[in-house]
Amino acid sequence: MIGDIPETIFILALVLAIWTLPWKGFALWRAAHRGDKWWFVVFLVVNTAGIFEILYLLVTRTKKQKKSINVSEPPTGI
Repeated sequence: MIGDIPETIFILALVLAIWTLPWKGFALWRAAHRGDKWWFVVFLVVNTAGIFEILYLLVTRTKKQKKSINVSEPPTGI
């Protein structure tokens, strides 16, 4: 027992904090870079064990577009 907190609850809280920290950090970073001020405030104030953060990251992810090369046209600038 740590103080008045049972050891299992302390370990659970520690694991939850370790799980949440990277998700919250990455979501805050992305929200700041995208200029999503309201999302930034929500992530900073509300603790949802990483659920909102993961959903935000999934919704706002961007797919890298592959550069396509058209073989039928000659290159320009020559």
